[in-house]
Parts: sequence; structure tokens; C-alpha cells
Amino acid sequence: MGILSIFRRKNKEDIKMTGLDSSVSSTELLNETDEKSQEDQIHTELSLHPSWNVENEQLYVLRFLNNDLAPLKPNQISLAGIELNDEDHGIEVTAFVRNSLAKGIKFHELTLVLLDADKKLAARHTFDLGALGEVPGRSSRPWTFIFPVDSIVNREFSHKDWTLAIELKEKHKLDLHETWVKAISNEQRENLEKLVSSLEAPKPGEVNFYGLNAQIAENKDLQVTMLLRNGHEKNVAFHQLPLIVEDAAGEKVAEGSFKLEDFELKANTSRPWTFIFPASLVKKENPDLSKWRAYPIQ
Repeated sequence: MGILSIFRRKNKEDIKMTGLDSSVSSTELLNETDEKSQEDQIHTELSLHPSWNVENEQLYVLRFLNNDLAPLKPNQISLAGIELNDEDHGIEVTAFVRNSLAKGIKFHELTLVLLDADKKLAARHTFDLGALGEVPGRSSRPWTFIFPVDSIVNREFSHKDWTLAIELKEKHKLDLHETWVKAISNEQRENLEKLVSSLEAPKPGEVNFYGLNAQIAENKDLQVTMLLRNGHEKNVAFHQLPLIVEDAAGEKVAEGSFKLEDFELKANTSRPWTFIFPASLVKKENPDLSKWRAYPIQ
């Protein structure tokens, strides 16, 4: 860690944090909760990473700033902005990472946003916070985050009253095409919503398929209904989708390509869709569809 300019200020009255506080629920972020916590306000003790070499004067400044922080509520993870510096290699942001849980916590990947005084986005970046180590229970750990140049959307903003915040990923949810909205009952929709929420979300940047139903119709067509699942943070458009269907024996039942017009799968959603293979494309008679899978042709 470099020497922060805030450490160079001689007068205690001049030592002020330039950023604001932000907090998220530990339950939402980490699925961790202090169920037995009876306190309304929790004060966090200063905790330095073992690798930090801090002189007495710097330690005094950090303790002074930490003692001036507002207490947290139970089950909160907070970022309290200390100082921001705009450098050639990016924007360096130093903040207290605060934990109101009684137990220590570890972070892995977190997406953080830097907001200006008007709460408009200045930068967004995903950090690997393994190096932060375990933040002890009820503690504040100072840490410096560097937003690289390509993560910055606005460099021209006031360096006062900015906010460093954790961006919680929205829960993966159901998205119905308008044709499905009209075609299914409320009960069917609720069942689909429950299913989508019960499944593990796709990995970031992944698109995958989850089979719902496969059956041979009276006219010998193969009807396959699947959830198309988008793990991207942006919408994904489909134009042509070539598919292979295999039965319980792992044998190919059908193969075909489907043209999808104006079909856009929204970010972080699952959409059900039915693909109908005409009888002419069904290659196996009496397939065992008690177990099956469909996947795109590479």
C-alpha cells in the first residue's frame, strides 16, 4: 500500500474521509446471518491486513477515521470511502471494508461500482478479493481498489461525496415471451418461476439449456420444451439454433435447425421455448424419452 495523501495532513481537523458509506445485506451477498444478534448498532474495530506495514502516525489516522464511522446494523457488509486518487493507470479508491457479523468473512469475486456525488456511474469493475483475506467479525479493514482505465466511464467528477458500492447481481429469473404469457395459466407460470429460482443460475457469461419436456405427438413430430438460460449481464440474440436431441440410451433421436426471429434472451433470465422437429427429422422410432437431452450443434 502506498502512503495516502490523507496521512500527510498535519492537523487532526483536516483529516476527513472524502467518500460516503454504502452497505448491503450479508444475507443477500454471502448468505450469512447472525440470527442471535440482539444489538441495533454495531461498532467495528480496526483490522489491518497482516501484510500492511503501517507506521504509528498512519495507524493513528486510520483509528481516528474508523472511530468516526457510523455504527452498522446487524447483518451488514459496508464500504466506507476514505480517499480517491486519479492516476494514469486508473482510479485508486481506498475504503474501509466493514463486517457487522460476529464471524469472520472471506470474499472472492465482487463487482464494485464507483459513483459520483449525484450517484451516477464513474467506474465498474469485478475484483478478485482473495488477497483481502478474512475480515474478522465486527471489524473494519482498509483496502485499496484500483479501477483500471478500461473500467472507467467518467473521470470528470468531484472527488468529494463519492460512493464505493457493492453491486449485487440480480437473481436469475423467468422471462416469458409474449406468446407464452397468453398461452399458459397463472399456475403454470408460478410453477415455472419456482423451478427457475430453485435451479443453480448459469455461470457468468454462460448460455445453457434445461430440458422440461419431450414427447412424440400423434403426427410423429417430436416436441421438445426447454429453458434457454442466459448467464450474461447483457441480452443475447438468437437467430438460428441447430439442435440435436438424444434419448435415455444416448442415441440421436432428431437433428434440426430452427430459425428464431426477433428472439432476444434478456440478461440473467431463463425463457421456456418449444422446438418442434417434423416427423421427417425424427431418426429413431419409439425413443425412450424418460431421460433425454438437447444441445446445440457445434
